[in-house]
Amino acid sequence: MTHYLVERQFHVDQSEMPTVGRRSREVIEEQFPEITWHHSHVVVDEEGAVKSFCVYDAPTPEAIRKTAARNELPVDHITQIRVLDPYFYVGSTA
Repeated sequence: MTHYLVERQFHVDQSEMPTVGRRSREVIEEQFPEITWHHSHVVVDEEGAVKSFCVYDAPTPEAIRKTAARNELPVDHITQIRVLDPYFYVGSTA
């Protein structure tokens, strides 16, 4: 499966972020089983502007866009990424 970083900006009250996360997970689990949402890094400012960076496994960027549309979330940019785990190299002489 291919890894993607999804960047998005939107507005929401900070107290609503858990609801946004739950709804996103439910939509993926119920309607898009081919997608795995690993985690997100989120910044919410005082006016409710949200900037998020979300890591997914998905078959295509279009599958991620369909998921976002069902969740009524924007997609500003999708980048294919590879995972570099620093602990993989612990003790390596290479």
